Amino acid sequence: MTASLSVWVAGARPRTLPAALAPILAGIASALPVVGSVPGGRFWGIALLCFVVALALQVGVNYANDYSDGIRGTDDDRVGPTRLVATGLARPAAVRAAAFASFGVAAVAGLIVVVITGHWWLLLVGAAAIIAAWFYTGGSHPYGYLGLGELFVFVFFGLVATVGTAFVLSDAAPGWSWVAAISIGALASALLVVNNLRDVETDTASGKRTLATKLGNGATRWFYVALVAVAVGGVMVFATLTTWWALLALLAFAVLILPVKDLLMGARGRDLIATLQATGMAELGVGAGLLVGIVIG
Repeated sequence: MTASLSVWVAGARPRTLPAALAPILAGIASALPVVGSVPGGRFWGIALLCFVVALALQVGVNYANDYSDGIRGTDDDRVGPTRLVATGLARPAAVRAAAFASFGVAAVAGLIVVVITGHWWLLLVGAAAIIAAWFYTGGSHPYGYLGLGELFVFVFFGLVATVGTAFVLSDAAPGWSWVAAISIGALASALLVVNNLRDVETDTASGKRTLATKLGNGATRWFYVALVAVAVGGVMVFATLTTWWALLALLAFAVLILPVKDLLMGARGRDLIATLQATGMAELGVGAGLLVGIVIG
């Protein structure tokens, strides 16, 4: 059985890709005040490589989750994006190979960044990111089944991706880059919170102990609101440390007004897909807003 290209694209879960782009945009925004001049080709070349690393890791973790959840049977009754293994659209071995191929692309792009910048210790960071991506649902004791997914997403798709991008672009990790990373990481975690809230009933039935299954329905919803509040606060602190133009990023939160209302009113299952999409767009909007604000300022 050979899956079509459209099936593989759907399996890569393109709606999750804003979570990969946002921290790179925020990292570029954090690096520009340090560089202090119009960046040259080297700057933008490294930035492009950072985008490749982030996108490849995101696609890789999506395929890895599809494979691991599929062979465990926890994806047999799910709403949301297409599951390749659970639906039989692709062979498990092929999905696993796609995950490793994506990780390979990320590793090669990351290695080029290391060669250009000379920061060889970043190889350890890259290796840790790939290991974390695989063992989210892979291995005999996946941390995603222990309620630790949001923490690792905050660390790797927030702190590591944002501050790491700023560092390789400017050879510095200023305080505002960490603030931007907290804001982006909070939204990345909120994205996973909504995803797990949507699947809380099927996860509970299959024994997948996500944070949502541990916190319960009501607490999970308020945890999401708290993460959004942290992200808003992060943008405001970033603006005080750089330029008030960075407050343009607050416009991104407008897309969350109605979806958050629906979430607090008890939306479940497929009704949460709109909140999931809006959260991803808000995260991307924050990253872009910080960058635009820095450029104007």
